[in-house]
Amino acid sequence: MKKLPLILAGVALTVYGAASACTNFIVTKGASTDGSAMVSYAADSHALYGALYHTLGGKHPSGAMLPVYEWDSGRYLRDIPQAGVTYSTVGNMNEHSLIIGETTYGGRPELADSTGQIDYGSLIYIALQRARTAREAIATIAELANTYGYASSGESFSIVDPEEAWIMELIGKGFQDDGRGGNARKGIVWVARRIPDGYVSAHANQARITTFPKDDPENCLYAPDVITFAREMGYYDGPDEAFSFSDAYAPADFSALRACEARVWAFFRTVADDMDRYTDYAMGHNPANKMPLWVKPRAKVSPKTVFDCMRDHYEGTPMDMTTDIGAGGSACPYRWRPMEFEVDGVTYINERATATQQTGFWFVAQARPQLPDDMGILWFGVDDAATSCLTPIYCSTTEVPACFSEANGSMLEYSPTSAFWLFNRVTNFAYMRYDMISADIRKAVDAWENAKLEEVKQLDAAASDRPEQRQQKLTAYSTRTAQDLFDRWSKLDKYLLVKYMDGNVKSEHADVLTYLDGEGGPAHFVDNGHGRNIPDKIQFPGYNEKWKRAVAADNGETLKAVK
Repeated sequence: MKKLPLILAGVALTVYGAASACTNFIVTKGASTDGSAMVSYAADSHALYGALYHTLGGKHPSGAMLPVYEWDSGRYLRDIPQAGVTYSTVGNMNEHSLIIGETTYGGRPELADSTGQIDYGSLIYIALQRARTAREAIATIAELANTYGYASSGESFSIVDPEEAWIMELIGKGFQDDGRGGNARKGIVWVARRIPDGYVSAHANQARITTFPKDDPENCLYAPDVITFAREMGYYDGPDEAFSFSDAYAPADFSALRACEARVWAFFRTVADDMDRYTDYAMGHNPANKMPLWVKPRAKVSPKTVFDCMRDHYEGTPMDMTTDIGAGGSACPYRWRPMEFEVDGVTYINERATATQQTGFWFVAQARPQLPDDMGILWFGVDDAATSCLTPIYCSTTEVPACFSEANGSMLEYSPTSAFWLFNRVTNFAYMRYDMISADIRKAVDAWENAKLEEVKQLDAAASDRPEQRQQKLTAYSTRTAQDLFDRWSKLDKYLLVKYMDGNVKSEHADVLTYLDGEGGPAHFVDNGHGRNIPDKIQFPGYNEKWKRAVAADNGETLKAVK
């Protein structure tokens, strides 16, 4: 078998694509507590502004054209004929509760097509506008890429509708001059597998489909040349039945396991039993001990569990990011890029967890088969999932809340009315004293999300309304609730600054939820009793024991007190 250099997921984590390093969890309807099918997605990029995208559907005249822009860079690619009818979309969900998420795995570099004219982001959002079901989306994605040429590297797509959940993995076929200035290899090779109902799956920047059935179109679809092309390129020379898509097109190295597959493992071990037997695989020490593509959870998985799985930093595992000295004196589970560093010729890594500082936006989307398709919910948030909050946006909404608007600020322009900038203010402040500040934020997160999960149950009664009336009601709720969250987080921002400024902690009469639910203000904090709003009982928590010992070991002779 021919061995060629690779662009692997661990390397891809260092680039600045709009979604160059993302995470998807998938829960089938039979595996969820409420019968919904769920997809989670974190769009992680140091250059991506967190906003909620929205397109209106409708009928289009014959001859109408649709401009295609590369999602990562904004670069114009081409115009393509517009479909006669398109569907409305909000974020990565359309009005029929079709959901598409993705993670980039890169794959073999020689399979990049420099002449490709449709990128992975455009495939997502155009498919959402043109497809009602997951199967239709798979066909649309393949047709678009094969017609116009694929302009991105290897991708994994989560494609879910109210009835079915699929993983589709694809990669280009490189460039070969056809003698007329075109590409004789235009298009993609791909495989799509339906996740069995009652199971959960995930992917995180590493291709995960291995072998697959060749004669089961109900559960597996694939490009007709997916195996023959691998043979042609020298990636595979065995029998068809043993062909593995990921091993041929994106064989995993240490970085792909440790920085990518480990995030899948963290999700699996949270919801399923017997996953610790794959610890050596997740840590990159035993590539042969591969995890399955999907697992059966030990109990049905709730939406809130999926929310919280997106907040993982490998807590309680050998890769726990809160426990080593890199976490500083307040157990901060973040490591600034790059992903590797070198000391005395030895290379070390910074862990890449599911929750990460460079998230632009994230969501957990629910397709709910027991309700009309237009009542699917996109639980949407911006910035780092561990210290941000999700708010419900119904998939039939006709408006984007102003705080989530693409026109409200940018990565190079601060806006005081932008949710992305507000959540970044709060989160970046939390990094200063993470153990204490994040605990207060988490109380606010849990209170909000649990309350909204209960509220949407009450809104389910709108299913009996006429569609137009239902759409108006759900749009009003979505926009009003998002603004309520913005206002509440603005209050939290002020509270945290007053309580934790300058490394000390002001004593309180009650906790953060009392402050947020009440009037707030100086009366919440303990003063010295003289009526001048001067604080009393200020606390100085200092640093944790591990940090103090590290400082003593590093510079103890200079810092040692003389008695």
